[in-house]
Amino acid sequence: MRRGTALMAVCFSGGLLGGLFSSLAVWLVVELQLPRLAQVTLQPDFTPAWLYPRLVWGGIWGLVYFLTVGGRSARSHWIRKGLWMALVPAAVQLFYVFPYTTPHGMLGTKLGTLMPAFVLIFNLVWGFFTGLFTRLLWGRD
Repeated sequence: MRRGTALMAVCFSGGLLGGLFSSLAVWLVVELQLPRLAQVTLQPDFTPAWLYPRLVWGGIWGLVYFLTVGGRSARSHWIRKGLWMALVPAAVQLFYVFPYTTPHGMLGTKLGTLMPAFVLIFNLVWGFFTGLFTRLLWGRD
């Protein structure tokens, strides 16, 4: 397998693991009832039907993350790049998914005025763990 293709697979896997840890963060935050305290409606069912799409989308966004680390000279600051990259899926969620595919309005504010903050935090969790796991799985160059 060529190294670029191998790194692409590693980025997908890192994104998938980032999606898992982001989902675990959602579960933990809901269990701690932080959304209720912030007057945000966030009640996901932690079931395979809820989790699997989040894992797959985490992997797909991991392929986009590959664009930031794919070049040999670009393989540094993996976690920082993951955090910056996390702004892209957050923006898609806030400016496309919420207003056009759900009834929650622009930024998802019909779920609560602080919903954009929750979306940003959970995507930053994804970015951190995507960068971390991609770096760990890739090893030394």
